[in-house]
Amino acid sequence: MIHTLAAAARGFPVTSIGSLLNEPFTGVIYLTSSGITPSFTSLIGKRIGYVGEFGKIQLDELTSYYNMSPSSYTAVRVGMNVTKSLIDGTIDAGIGLENVQMVELEEWLVSQNRSRDEVRMLRIDELAELGCCCFCSILYIGNDDFLAANPDKVKAFMRACKRATDFVLAEPAQAWQEFLDVKPVLNTATNRKIFERSFAYFSTDLQNVKRDWEKVTRYGKRLGVLDEGFESNFTNKFLQWEFEGESEDPTGDQKRMVVLQEGVKENGGFVRLQTAVAA
Repeated sequence: MIHTLAAAARGFPVTSIGSLLNEPFTGVIYLTSSGITPSFTSLIGKRIGYVGEFGKIQLDELTSYYNMSPSSYTAVRVGMNVTKSLIDGTIDAGIGLENVQMVELEEWLVSQNRSRDEVRMLRIDELAELGCCCFCSILYIGNDDFLAANPDKVKAFMRACKRATDFVLAEPAQAWQEFLDVKPVLNTATNRKIFERSFAYFSTDLQNVKRDWEKVTRYGKRLGVLDEGFESNFTNKFLQWEFEGESEDPTGDQKRMVVLQEGVKENGGFVRLQTAVAA
């Protein structure tokens, strides 16, 4: 989400038209053998991998919270190769997702006769006291000129996405098998586990949640990547169905999600959180 906001702030004509995954846990991933602990200050002197410039901006901003400076750690730009870079020792920790890079590392550890529990995460939302992890929600975005010129096509595209999401949530095992029929090269145990760990994050109604956009826009301004007058670049006008209500306890939901995902990590399967909706 924050990348979509930053893109618009830099003049790229893009708008979010829906959500695919809501609030996957994102943070600094490390192995316990690195000497890093749940304390952010344990990153002092460590090599921290990041995907692109906003990862480094986030880390640099966090250092001010913990009486550190950007020079307290060594930033290493590794792109999407966080897992590989941790395994080969290029970095001591790296920014990644609970449902992707942590899964890849867990499966690598198992292949080395080590425990999955050696993979840990310092969640950025907790470190930054954001009250949510929605800055890394996975979105559907579109070019503004195309959206304005082709509203019916965009609505049809989003209807297709909704239909596909309904199928995935109703029949995840069948959906996975049909996906492999198209992409057999992805038929690995690790990719199956990534799908299982992503299942709980799928948005059922695809809406851009206004509360989350407001939080992340404030965070972007705090990071200095958005001007104070910036307005969020999202819309739900292409989603032609009824939305779910907002959760009455989003913070509690995140705590319950931690427990749920730990269960999926240990036992596999397709499990989702049952949330209470505010009246």
